[in-house]
Amino acid sequence: MENLLTYKCPCCGGAIEFDSKLQKMKCPYCDTEFESDTLKAFDDALKQGSEESFDKAKTTDKTWTDEESDGLSVFVCKSCGGEVVAKSTTSATFCPFCDNPVVISGRLSGELYPDKVIPFAVDKKAAKKALSSFFLKKRLLPKAFKNEDHLDEIKGVYLPYWFYDGDASAYIRYDATKVTSWSDKDYIYTRTAHYMLIRDGDLSFLNIPSDGSSEFDDAVSESIEPFNFSGASDFSAQYLSGFYAERYDLSSDKCIDRVKVRMKNTTETAIASTALGYTTVTPVQTSIKVSNSEAKYVLCPVWILNTSWNGKKYPFYVNGQTGKIIGDLPLDKGAYWRWLCGLTASISAGLALVMTLLHFLFI
Repeated sequence: MENLLTYKCPCCGGAIEFDSKLQKMKCPYCDTEFESDTLKAFDDALKQGSEESFDKAKTTDKTWTDEESDGLSVFVCKSCGGEVVAKSTTSATFCPFCDNPVVISGRLSGELYPDKVIPFAVDKKAAKKALSSFFLKKRLLPKAFKNEDHLDEIKGVYLPYWFYDGDASAYIRYDATKVTSWSDKDYIYTRTAHYMLIRDGDLSFLNIPSDGSSEFDDAVSESIEPFNFSGASDFSAQYLSGFYAERYDLSSDKCIDRVKVRMKNTTETAIASTALGYTTVTPVQTSIKVSNSEAKYVLCPVWILNTSWNGKKYPFYVNGQTGKIIGDLPLDKGAYWRWLCGLTASISAGLALVMTLLHFLFI
């Protein structure tokens, strides 16, 4: 059964959230701080599914059409009684009426209970600052986009990842050449020596990530890495309070192929780096076998900053642990053509100067 879980401040009754700076739970109303152990009972109840351990909110009886209810669930907020509508993959969100953070407990139990969580270390203010810094020194960025506030929404989301350990065993055969040259007063000589190189070796991998959400673009998820797994903690639902959270809809078996490709590519690069001292090195036979251990289910922190300009959406993503930011920027076409013309003029002037110098050297 899926129920709403809200952390309440025992001092004032307000909804408490995880503070990324303090790395503690904090009440935004009375500023009371709570150590993790203080709220451990909530998480024990979440693991065990105990109905007596916390107050539950029942789902509403509202009738939806098949199209409306596809992938959606409706809950009653325990703070204000408003309806909270959530996707089937959402495990933490906010009440749209009172803005209190809520955790959907049934989506974090059994096989869906995460092994680890990497807590937010970058707060909302720092995420906004990262975006402003990202705009600096972007010469082709429209001034209006840089100077005006185009931030429509910012939200912290825990995204589902699978972290894999694995071992790779490689055998690669290369054709290699060494080219040497010398000359006398009449001729230039070139000698090409051919070699057969054989390299084999074993590599071990720890905590290679792959996102477990079908909605999160794989290219974006890999670009925002790395996440430092040493900063991971045993999962506790209190980390989710005050943020959004998604659970996986792609199992570890469905994500393993991408991870195997990454492991194989890394292994191939590492083996090739040992073939030094040759002019060319060409692989002609490659055999890389990857074996994997059981994957770990980890929630990773990401700030999503949605901006818009001239009717187009420009989302940016900030790694909530490291502060790394990625995203596409709009292009000022006028500035681009001015820059291109200036570059062309500079190259032309440089070539003219070189030709002038050569003329004086050889006359």
